Amino acid sequence: MAARGKAFVASLSGTSLEYYDFAVYGTASALVFPQLFFPGNDPLTGTLLAFTTFAVGYVSRPVGGFVFGRLGDTLGRKRVLVTTLLLIGVATVAIGLLPTYATIGVTAPIVLVLLRFAQGVGVGGEWGSAVLLSGEFGDPRRRGFWSSAAQIGPPAGNLLANGVFAVLAATLSTDQLLSWGWRVAFLLSALLVAFGLWIRLTLEDTPVFRALQESGETSGSPVRDVLRTQPRGLVAAILARLGPDVAYSLLTVYVLTYATKTAGFARAEVLSAVLVGSALQLGLIPAFGALSDRWNRRLISIVAVVGTGVWVFVLFPVIASGAFGLLVLGVVVGLVLHAMAYGPQAAFITEQFSPRLRSTGSSLGYTIAGVFGGALAPVILTALNADFGWSVAAVYVAVACVLSVVGLALGRDHDPREDEELAAAAPAGPAGAGAERP
Repeated sequence: MAARGKAFVASLSGTSLEYYDFAVYGTASALVFPQLFFPGNDPLTGTLLAFTTFAVGYVSRPVGGFVFGRLGDTLGRKRVLVTTLLLIGVATVAIGLLPTYATIGVTAPIVLVLLRFAQGVGVGGEWGSAVLLSGEFGDPRRRGFWSSAAQIGPPAGNLLANGVFAVLAATLSTDQLLSWGWRVAFLLSALLVAFGLWIRLTLEDTPVFRALQESGETSGSPVRDVLRTQPRGLVAAILARLGPDVAYSLLTVYVLTYATKTAGFARAEVLSAVLVGSALQLGLIPAFGALSDRWNRRLISIVAVVGTGVWVFVLFPVIASGAFGLLVLGVVVGLVLHAMAYGPQAAFITEQFSPRLRSTGSSLGYTIAGVFGGALAPVILTALNADFGWSVAAVYVAVACVLSVVGLALGRDHDPREDEELAAAAPAGPAGAGAERP
């Protein structure tokens, strides 16, 4: 397989596996964790506590972005990707083996939070290098498509995670699911991580990074350099992610709680709707990424974000109607709009930073946005809907989308010539790994 194709597969498969681990926790937070780790008389309190531990995985992402993003610019993209995959895989398997509150009391939720924190660190460090792995091996004039490999990871991982839970929910009784069935979804991670490691260990680092190493142009203090020299790019990257991130948490995590408790849908029905939308995203994300190589990336993303801010006011009422067909329609349209924004997003974020600071800047922008976007969204949506109703919850999502429009307007359009010059100067790796030029 050509180097760029292998890099695309490595980025897609590894990121999909890591987001499976991340997503399976989100699904469990909505369906089983309130009863297993946060028991109490008030179901709302249990749900809020479960979503709070879900948020820890986002809050810890900047730690991973800070540590591993910096290492991606100093030691290389490949080393980071192997380490992050191991970190999140070990944490996920450990969750699958963790005794519940009924067995070890308050120690159970404490350890659960710590393991969730480790998951977040792994995912936070993963994204920046995964995007660059495929984007820097690929043609810089088609970065929207090549960088979308890592963007396919969240819906692919979400599809797999919800698929596993859908099968478990359909084949097991509620008692069986709560007793041992949920553990199966977490323990499967061991097999998936082994496959991801096998793919990544066979790759060389990217031509761009090897060229930076050869010329001695890597940064010794990439975090400081990003903050000092490229603050506008960092702000643009953070804001551009907020709206899509909040919307994705709504459509794949909070919807499981809202639809089952407000409209009385069965768990399997809601999971099915999410599965349909996630399956469509597998093709739509690279398609929109490729489209952004021909049309302006920022314009495509702005249209998608504005559409999301409008659609959310339709989504809540159609779910509350109790009609399964409308539930599927609401979730699917929302995830199509998300794919339209998310496909070009990786290229847009990485293009805000110079090649020598690209891993650090991209990782910081992506993970900081996750704290204020996806981390808090399920908790805020739960609280707003409980206290004020769905309309105020929808306004919250719409405001996040407005901030994303601001971020996209602040961003710059990338000149691919800086990557072409670096890639042309890259030393050839073993077995011709660096011989293919964009």
